[in-house]
Amino acid sequence: MKSKVSIILVIVALFFSGSINAQDMKSVYNPEADAKLEVQKAVKLAKKENKHVFIQIGGDWCPWCLKMHEFYNSDTEIDSIMSANYVRMLVYYNRREEKNVELMKELGFPQRFGFPVIVILDGEGTRLHTQDSRFLENGSEYNRKYFLEFIKDWTPEAINPDNY
Repeated sequence: MKSKVSIILVIVALFFSGSINAQDMKSVYNPEADAKLEVQKAVKLAKKENKHVFIQIGGDWCPWCLKMHEFYNSDTEIDSIMSANYVRMLVYYNRREEKNVELMKELGFPQRFGFPVIVILDGEGTRLHTQDSRFLENGSEYNRKYFLEFIKDWTPEAINPDNY
């Protein structure tokens, strides 16, 4: 009987520790934002600044989405490269809530890769690339080398044919 009680207590403790961790996560996505309008603004700014648009799609419901956001904002080299080459934005997506479904269609249905997913647009709003983020991971973390290679490969300078 004591072993059954111990198992139940362990399960309850694990449940509550997971709930506390989920509640402690910082909110970064805005489900109420007009994502389509925000993308249009980001494209306009990217064109003006000769940058690309880096869209991270997901939600606060996704631990990997929050982890990615923290990852690229806390690494000074990655943050510097991204600031120089991209207008960054987060787009909330949730199929059950029917949030930003039309935008996903316009972006080529990137949700098919899971979350987070990254979409790179140019200054005209043309989709250049959709990145399945699992290829930027290594175990339970994002791989710095893979991430740096990815963001460098999709800068305006990198895709300029005059540089080949």
